[in-house]
Amino acid sequence: MSWLGKLVGGAFGFLMGSPLGAIFGAAVGHQFDAGMQETADQTLHPGEQHRVQTAFFTATFAVMGHVAKVDGRVSSEEIGLANRVMENMELTPELREAAIHLFRQGKQAGFPLAGVLKQFRNECHRRTHLLRMFVEIQLQAAFADGVFDASEEALLKDICRQLGLSEFEYRVIKGQVAAQQRFRQQSSREYAAEPAAPRVEDAYAVLGVSAQASEAEVKKAYRRLMSQHHPDKLVAKGLPEEMMALAKQKTQQIRKAYETIKERRGF
Repeated sequence: MSWLGKLVGGAFGFLMGSPLGAIFGAAVGHQFDAGMQETADQTLHPGEQHRVQTAFFTATFAVMGHVAKVDGRVSSEEIGLANRVMENMELTPELREAAIHLFRQGKQAGFPLAGVLKQFRNECHRRTHLLRMFVEIQLQAAFADGVFDASEEALLKDICRQLGLSEFEYRVIKGQVAAQQRFRQQSSREYAAEPAAPRVEDAYAVLGVSAQASEAEVKKAYRRLMSQHHPDKLVAKGLPEEMMALAKQKTQQIRKAYETIKERRGF
């Protein structure tokens, strides 16, 4: 992992004592003492990009563990999701072990969620696409065991609030992630007698539009989502290269949903 190698090499790092720095340092067995400044610059220099990638990696697995634990137990499905994310990232054995440690730290009592989210938001410099991708991953973790209870709902709403995303944005993302889960499951079935209507309904939900949306609205929603989840664009904004596989899966689901609607409508 290039960004990790450069970080450990001492090119830059997190402020001593910062939540993400402490969590990441504990996971990989390193302490980082290079200072960094908050900036609103929307262009990432190489060092800044690696720092954001490290922040995303750290926050993703630690908060995933916290979300999994909030309902009182961590299910095998939630552990399985975390493992699938790691497998998709094709992590080195060392980084896989770090991700597991991060997940476990998130489950600990006293996990500094507010501090982690505050620093993560600062590191992202208002890059909404990255924040939305982060929330999507956390929602997938919450849906993994097939039960989405009130404690998970409250926590994820609070996470969005701390990241600067509105409750309306949260509900839109939640609806799309839930639809993606159903759509993916339905797409994997090959029952000829299975009704097509539920798939089409979920296809609309994946794009975030209603079945009454015009052709122009459907195409606009499709282009917007493809742009938001474009792997190269997300990496340029600070998504770890190893998470490109997750972004590609998202774009494949979005494209499949769009093609389903096109086939049904005949445009």
